[in-house]
Amino acid sequence: MLTLTENASAIVNEITSQPGLAETAGLRITTEDSAETAFAVSAAQAGEPGDQVVEQNGATVYLDASAAELLEDKVLDAAVDPSGKVEFALAVQG
Repeated sequence: MLTLTENASAIVNEITSQPGLAETAGLRITTEDSAETAFAVSAAQAGEPGDQVVEQNGATVYLDASAAELLEDKVLDAAVDPSGKVEFALAVQG
């Protein structure tokens, strides 16, 4: 199952604790239809039916079925670049 680094958990918590978002809000990762594997990341009020739910350090991430399969052995990391943009990175679990 996908795991999150402390940085990723903190950033997901910050994104999903904005005013107006539900308590069930989380980050949703879906696969995009393209020649190469690509993921779409967005804030979501709640998961969709069939989503895998990853909860770690208070952060909630929803994965569609395809993303859950592709990210099964991965670690999600995140950082904020100097301009304030959030960047996500994946690594293989060690």
